[in-house]
Amino acid sequence: MPRHHRKESAPGTSQRQLRVGETVRHAIADILAQGLVHDPVLEGHLVTVPEVRMSADLRLATIYVMPLGGRDTADVIEALERNRKFLRGEIARRVNLKFAPDIRFRADERFDEAERIEKLLRTPAVQRDLAPDSDES
Repeated sequence: MPRHHRKESAPGTSQRQLRVGETVRHAIADILAQGLVHDPVLEGHLVTVPEVRMSADLRLATIYVMPLGGRDTADVIEALERNRKFLRGEIARRVNLKFAPDIRFRADERFDEAERIEKLLRTPAVQRDLAPDSDES
């Protein structure tokens, strides 16, 4: 009998986790875009949801958010945490899973990291290393 080896797209992340995470991401983005959460902080900000990571058992969803412009991130996350029960219920209604995942919100740090790398690439030392040698001409 042949043995089948399961391929995974990323270490520790199954296709199902990725698929469910993307479905939850779409659901939470729709909820926020439609303005269904009645909170003064969230009504004053446009919030992007770049990624949702699911636990292996699909019972915990870590939702990464970033307010447009990157300002008031702590206030936005606090407002989302205040409305966690409502958001979890809406996700459960929109996403067909056996259990509604518990949700937690985190600030998306990728934009800050990309900006840090961009600043490093613009430093004079790196620019000097990237410039073509005049001796080779």
